[in-house]
Amino acid sequence: MRAVLPTLLLIFAGVLVGGALSLHRQGAPRGAVVVTGLLAVLATAAGVLWLLPGDGS
Repeated sequence: MRAVLPTLLLIFAGVLVGGALSLHRQGAPRGAVVVTGLLAVLATAAGVLWLLPGDGS
């Protein structure tokens, strides 16, 4: 169960990256593309940081 959340976060990040690229190609407003991209970066960072070894507490 411990590895499920980071896996889901990384999958979600991939979906968001694809969404940002799709929005950009369709000519969406720059703000929508930037917000989607930032959410993708946050989801990626959260997924990777969750996988880093910690102190166990």
